[in-house]
Formats: sequence, C-alpha cells, structure tokens
Amino acid sequence: MATPRTPSVAVTPRHGAFPKPCGCGAGCTQTRPNSHDRDGLTPPIPGFPLVHCLNPATLRRLVSLQKEIERRRTFAIISHPDAGKTTLTEKLLLYGGAVHLAGSVTARKHQRASTSDWMELERKRGISISSTVLQFEYQGFAINLLDTPGHKDFSEDTYRVLTAVDGVVMVIDAAKGIESQTQKLFEICRRRGIPIFTFINKCDRPTQDPLELLDELERVLGIGSFPVNWPIGTGVDFKGVFDRLNKEVHLYERTAGGLYRAPESVGDVEAAIIREQLSPEMHAKLTEEIDMLNMAGEDFDIDSVYSGQMTPVFFGSAMNNFGVELLLKGFLKYSPPPAARDSQEVTIPTDHEAFTAFIFKIQANMDPKHRDRIAFARICSGKFERDMTVIHPRSGRKVRLASSHKLFGNERETVDDAYPGDIVGLVGLNDYGIGDTLTTDPSIQYREIPIFTPECFAYLHNPNTSKFKQFRQGLDQLLQEGVIQVLEVRGSLTRVPLLAAVGQLQFEVVQYRLETEYHAESRLESAPWSVIRWLPTDITEAQLDGLSLPTGTKVAYDRHEHAVALFDSDWASSYFEETNAGIKLSTLPPESMEILTRHIEA
Repeated sequence: MATPRTPSVAVTPRHGAFPKPCGCGAGCTQTRPNSHDRDGLTPPIPGFPLVHCLNPATLRRLVSLQKEIERRRTFAIISHPDAGKTTLTEKLLLYGGAVHLAGSVTARKHQRASTSDWMELERKRGISISSTVLQFEYQGFAINLLDTPGHKDFSEDTYRVLTAVDGVVMVIDAAKGIESQTQKLFEICRRRGIPIFTFINKCDRPTQDPLELLDELERVLGIGSFPVNWPIGTGVDFKGVFDRLNKEVHLYERTAGGLYRAPESVGDVEAAIIREQLSPEMHAKLTEEIDMLNMAGEDFDIDSVYSGQMTPVFFGSAMNNFGVELLLKGFLKYSPPPAARDSQEVTIPTDHEAFTAFIFKIQANMDPKHRDRIAFARICSGKFERDMTVIHPRSGRKVRLASSHKLFGNERETVDDAYPGDIVGLVGLNDYGIGDTLTTDPSIQYREIPIFTPECFAYLHNPNTSKFKQFRQGLDQLLQEGVIQVLEVRGSLTRVPLLAAVGQLQFEVVQYRLETEYHAESRLESAPWSVIRWLPTDITEAQLDGLSLPTGTKVAYDRHEHAVALFDSDWASSYFEETNAGIKLSTLPPESMEILTRHIEA
C-alpha cells in the first residue's frame, strides 16, 4: 500500500486566498508559496499567501485570522434512524473531553439522556427531533458538531444543517448496510460537494461481511472507499480494529454501559501484547486480511476525499466506545477546514475582509423562562465580534449583534469573538428568517435555503378559548422556526389554522410543545389533502374564481400570500392542468424556484 499523500492548502480548492492586498497602499501584491503539514494531529501553523506589507498590525491580523480558520472543523452526523447516530455523537463528546460521562440512549433507564437530545419530547420518544449544535475544543481544534434528526419527517431540518457544514460523518449499521434515509442524505451531501467520512457501527453485533459493506458503498452510492481501520472479528468475537495508516492494532475492553472511555491495548500486529489477546486463528486471519487490503485496495488520496470521490471508512461500536477515538482523530486530521462559499454573485473566501454569515436554523423557546428565540448563524468569512453592527440585506436594516452565544445542546454561554466555521446563536427580537444573510459588506448576499414541499395537512383547533393568547403566541413562535407552515383556505369562514408539514410527526411536535412550553391545549383534525401545488404568481382573483377544480380540491394562500392548490392525489393535480388550459402548476414555491434557477445557472 502506498503511503497516503498528505494535503497542502494549495491542492484543495475549498480554501480561499486573501481577496486583495491589505490596503496599506504600498502596492503589496507579492506572495510566497504555501507550506502546510497535516502529518501530525495538532493543527500546524498554516501556509498562506503572505502579503509583503508595511503595516505589521494588518499582517498580524491576517495571520491570526488564518490560524483560527485552519483549526475549525464544522461537521454533521447523518444516518438512517437507529443506526446509532446520536449515540456516536455522545461518544465523540466523551472522547473529545466535552463530557465526562456519556449519556447514551440506552442509559435513559438510569435517568440519563443524550446531551444532544435536550428537548423533553426527544428524551421521552428516544429520537432526535431537532438538530443540535455542540461546540468544544479538542487538541487544538475548535469543533462545531451538529447532530441531526434521522427520521424522514424531520429531513428539512437536516437539510438546512447540511448547508452549514464542511464535512459529514455518515453512520451505517453493520448489519443493515445502506438504508433509504442514509441514501437520500448522502445524495444531498454529494450535490453540495461535502466530503463524507463513514463510520460502520455496531460491529459488536451480528454483521454483514466487511468487504460486502465496502462493495455496497461503491455499488449503491457510487463512491470509492478506503478502510482507514479494519475490524478484528465481528459480533461477540469483535475485539478491536487495525489502524491501517499507523499500522497499529487497537484491542478494547468493554465498560459498564459504555459510559466511560474503553480501556485499550495498542501495539504492532506482531507485538506480544496483541498476540496474547488474539487466538492463533484470529491473528492469522487478521494478517491475511491486511495483506489482501494492501494488495487489492485503493491507496488513500486526500484529494479524492475532498472532491467526494472517496470516503474514509472506520469500523467500531459507538455503544461500547470501540473505534470512536480513532474516528475522531482521523476525521480531524483528514477533513477540510472551512471553505469558500458562493454568494449570489461571487465566491467569498473565508479570509475575506468583510464579516459574513447566514441563518440556517431558528429555535423558539429554547429557554422557557424567557420565551426567546435563537437564530443559528454560520460564519462564512471575516471575524465576528460581539456588539458589532451588521447589515440584514433582506430588510435593509442595520442590526447590532449584542446577545451572542456559544452553544452546547440547550446550554449557552456568551461569546465575544468567533471565526469562519463557527456557529453562533443570536438572541433578540430581530426578524431573522431561514437563509438570511448578515454582513458588513452590503454587496454580499448568500443564496437562500429552499423549503421542502409539504406532504401532510391538518387543522389545529384551540379547544380552550380562555387560552387563545397562549395558543396564538406559541403557534406564531413555532412558525418562525420554518418547519411547519400555515395556509389560509380561500373563501373559508373559519379561522382555524391549516398546518402544512413535510411529515406527520411534525404535528405531534407542535401539539406537544404548545402544551408543555406554552400551556396551551390543541386538537388536531386531519385534512383530506396530500398534494400541494403553487399557482402562477401573476394569477388574478378573477382567474381564481374561474378555475375548474376537481372534487375536493381547494385554493389557499401560503405565508407569502402566493396562491396554492390543494389536491387529494397526484391524479387530481394532473386532471386540474388538463381542464385549466394555460395554468401551469409548480411543485415548489416561487422563491424556491428562483433559488433553484440561480443554482442551475451558476
């Protein structure tokens, strides 16, 4: 096996150069070559275009900014439900030193819950409902880890998170292989050009053959793979892994409930401490498999990882902490730092002189005592400083970022400065929306985040009129999160909100949160529609009056007052177009169509 080639800043197009000389007026345009070493785990002093500048203060600022950018790692964990995503998240926190006792999903019987599943309903249902930001430091790296919901009903929240990350860890159940939701999320990552690392989990249970799992990655997902480590045994015989890049065997011991770091023995494959713990048959099989991989497998190539053509693969068991630390170190070593990002006009490098960020998530009522809402902003360029004033291009207003927070689940602490790659929580009364840009340069505006098309519809009744204020306030705040929508049926005499969502579980979440967070009862009534289509934006009220509607079809208005048609089947939608010549329906709202068009043209 060839020695893996280590990357330099020069080989990855994901790094931006300084946008222009420092501005000292000395005509400083010369640079010296990059030099960057990733052999060690600790982030090196990065190479960067060095401006020959007469202003030492400016040079120091640029060097400091580039150092901070290089040590950032912002990534999400994705998987099909029950593959072990949230458990892995918790164990990465354990090995990263962010928690001292893992609150894994199985530990709920001991009255512990996962750090990332902070919402009360998540703790009760045992599933992730909302994406969570977890920020911590580890061996010189500043890590922004985002845990995402695995259930398809919450896929819109997951998609928004994927707009804010520079890398992804894809968790696969070793027994089940690639499942439907994993495949869908993988395709989103591929379209966005996000490097993907793979963790094949639950190797301590009955599994598929490891070679078959690697073949499935290429056959189903169309991506090459490089097993960074290799399992030693499977199921009850799973002993540990062989680290192929460092040529070391890691043998693990189980801990009670997987709450603590697993003790391990590390040594060369022929070391006495390793031979003593493996049977002669298992040792012989391991050496045979190592030789086979070295002869037949692909070489590790970091450029292929960055371009999405190869996924580094790690084997282990998150529940028992087997292979988790190797995954953490391997990901930090070989994953890219924050990347340049496309705005509506040009690509903005991370070390651009302007501060820029965009809002990818809004969470209402994270602190029930204050009834506040927090906007999650991904910093793209420049330096964030608390109390700075930025422009909110959508409204044209200037906004002072006074209340800013570093996030760890539902915990927060004031943050004074932050850098590209960081996620900052912004609290206040500002009218932020999903996809909004914040910038010190009014010419920069990032592309909006498209919304998903709803597939489920239901009326939400308020059975207790004395609690109308709480009901209305709670619903309004939950609507601001952008996960559910309210439609107004044309000509309806009732004021009962008609909710629209991607999945049915979203309605349960709304009801539960209204009751527990706002003390407002609600009653859900199923609506007969399953298909929504947007009508042309230039359609007139007279034209709406003259439409020939299939039985059961209704016209309504979305939150932007665009006209939509609600159908009970795809057949009804097709029949509508046949009987209303010249009326073209759209599966996406106008604003999302504009975003899609800009992406295609770009």
